[in-house]
Amino acid sequence: MIISDNLQQTSLISHPLANQRPVFLSHNLECFRDSISCHSSSCEADDEQSSDDDSMRLNEHNSGENELPSYQEQDTSYTSRRELIGWYIYNFAAEVFVICGAGELAFLTFLGKSFIAGSYLPVILEQLARENGVLLSDNSTACGSSSSHSLPELDSQPHTINSPEICIVHVLGIPINTASFAMYTFSIGVLIQAILVISISSAADNGNYRKRLLLIFAYSGAITTMLFLFVIPKLYLVAAILAILSSTFSGASFVMLNSFLPLLVRNHPKILYQKVPSQLEGEDSPSLTSPLLAQAPLAEATQLRDSTIGELELSTQISIRGAEAGYCAGLLVQCASIVIIWVMGSTTFSLKVVLFLVGFWWAVFTIPASYFLRARPSLQFTSRNSRVYVHGMGWLLSIGDAWSLLWRRIKLARQSRDIAIFLIAWFFLSDAMATLSGTAALYAKTTLQMKSEAVGLINVVATITGVIGAFTWSFISRVFGLKPNQVILICICLFEFIPLYGLSGFLPIVKSWGFIGLQRPWEMYVLGFIYGFVMGGLTSYCRSLFGELIPPGFEVAFFALYAITDKGSSAFGPAIVGAIIDKYGDIRPAFWCLAVLIGIPGPLIWSLNVKRGKRDGQALAKLLNENRELDPELSRVSYG
Repeated sequence: MIISDNLQQTSLISHPLANQRPVFLSHNLECFRDSISCHSSSCEADDEQSSDDDSMRLNEHNSGENELPSYQEQDTSYTSRRELIGWYIYNFAAEVFVICGAGELAFLTFLGKSFIAGSYLPVILEQLARENGVLLSDNSTACGSSSSHSLPELDSQPHTINSPEICIVHVLGIPINTASFAMYTFSIGVLIQAILVISISSAADNGNYRKRLLLIFAYSGAITTMLFLFVIPKLYLVAAILAILSSTFSGASFVMLNSFLPLLVRNHPKILYQKVPSQLEGEDSPSLTSPLLAQAPLAEATQLRDSTIGELELSTQISIRGAEAGYCAGLLVQCASIVIIWVMGSTTFSLKVVLFLVGFWWAVFTIPASYFLRARPSLQFTSRNSRVYVHGMGWLLSIGDAWSLLWRRIKLARQSRDIAIFLIAWFFLSDAMATLSGTAALYAKTTLQMKSEAVGLINVVATITGVIGAFTWSFISRVFGLKPNQVILICICLFEFIPLYGLSGFLPIVKSWGFIGLQRPWEMYVLGFIYGFVMGGLTSYCRSLFGELIPPGFEVAFFALYAITDKGSSAFGPAIVGAIIDKYGDIRPAFWCLAVLIGIPGPLIWSLNVKRGKRDGQALAKLLNENRELDPELSRVSYG
C-alpha cells in the first residue's frame, strides 16, 4: 500500500489513549487490567458515571492537546457492560419481526440476518390475496372466503399431495398468482427500503442522530406491524403497504443498530489495552527512549496485526451474542404464536393476532434498549468550513448529501480490494437468503398445503437450531482454527444443499419414491434444521467481518452501503421467483435461481484477506477525516 509521507508519520490509533505520554502508561495499563478483570456488581452500576471517572483518571497527566478526541463531539468513552446489554436487548426486541413476522420481507435486515424462514407475513399476504382471488381454470370461482377461512388440508392418501389449483388476483387489472403477489411485494419493499437507507446514512453519522433514528424506526416498525390486526380481507393492498412499511422500518433500525458495533468494539477496554504495547511498561524499554518516528514502522505493523485479530474476535463474539438474543426471543414468540394459532384455528385472523404480538414485543423491549444504549455522537458535518446539518433545512441538506456521496462511496469501496470483494459476494448471498426463506414458506403453504401452525413449527425448528448454530460455529472456529471467511464458506456449502435438495424432486426416480426432493411436508423440518444451523453462523460472521473492514468513524455510511447492497440485490430474487411462479404455476423451478445465487459468493469469500482489508480501512479513515468532500486527493492512495 502506498500512502503519502504525511500519512506514514501519523499513528493509526484515533483514540485519545494512543497519544498518551510514556510517563504514565504504566498507570493506564493498570486501569485497563482493572476494567477487564472487574466482574462485581459495582462495576456495572452507573456505567456512564464510571466511564467519566475512568476518563478523568486516565487523562489526568495528559497534555491539553491530546485530551481531545479525533474530531469534535466524538464520544470516546469506554464501552460498558450496560451499553452492550442495551445492544443485545434491541436484538431481543426487533429480531422477532425478522424471525416470526417477515422472514425475507424483513430482508434479513440484521444486515444479513434473514436467517429463519419467517412464516407469517408471507403467508398472510398470500392468504389475503387468495381470499380476493379466483381460480385460473375458470376465472370466476373464488379461491377463498372470509377471514375465518382455513388453509388447505393435506390429502389423506399416503405419499400423495393434492395438486392445488392456481389462484390469481387482479391487481390494477393485471392477473397475478397469489404466491407471486407476496414476492412482488417483497421486491417493492426492498427498493423503498434501499432509498430510505441511502437517505439516512449522512444524517445518522451527523451529531447525535444515530440513537434517535434507531428509536424512531423501531417504534414506527412496531406500530405498523400491530396495525395488521385491523386489516380486513378486502383491504389486501393495505396489508401489502403495511408489510412494506414495517419491513422498511425494521431494516433501517438494524442499519442504525449495526453502526454501533464497530464503536462498541473500538472503545472496549480489552481492545484499548491491547493497543498499548506491553513493552512500554518498563521505563528502560527502548521504545520509551527511541524517537517516536524511528519506532513507527515496526510498532504500526505489530499493532495493526494484534488489533485486527483482537477486534475481529471481539466483534464476532458480540455479534454472535446479539444473534443468540434474537434467536431466543424469536423462539419464545414463535412458540406463543403456534399456541395462538392452535387455539384460535388456522385462520387469517389468528395470523393477524400473531403479527400484533410481534409488534407489541418489538415496542416493549425497545424501551430498556433505549435506556442502556449510549448515543455515541459523531462529528457534525461541515461544508466549506461552515457548520450545517443541525436544524431545520439541515435534514434536507443531509439527504441531498447522502445521495451525492453514494456514488463516491461506491468508488471509495473499490479502492479497498477486500471491501469490494465482500460487497460483491454479499450482493448475491443476501439475495439468496432474502429469497429462500419466503419461497420456502410459500412452497410449504401452497404446494405442500401445510397449515399455518405447521409452517410456524418449521420456524421453531429453525430457530432452535439457529441458537445451537450460533454457539456451535464459534466453538468450531476455535477448535479448528478457522478464519471468519472460512466459516462463512463452509456455511455457504451447507446452504447450497437446500435448493439442490428441492431440485432433486425433478428426477423421475426420486418422484417415484414419493418422498425426498420436497415431496412430503416432513422434509421441510429437516431443511429447516439445516437452514437454522447454517444461518446461526453465517449472519453473525458476515456482519462482524464487514465491521472490521470499514474505515473507523464512518460506520453508518459503510453499513448503509452494506445494507444498500443487501436491499438492492434482494429486489431481484423475489421478483425473479414471482415471475417464475407466474410462468410455470409452480414454485419448485425457482430453486434453480436460488442455487446459482448461493454458489456465486463462494470463490469471492475465499479470496478475502482480513488483515489487508483492515489496513486499507485505517488508511481510508485518515483520508476521509482530512477531506470530507472526497476530493481527487484520494486517487493518490493505492492499495495492494
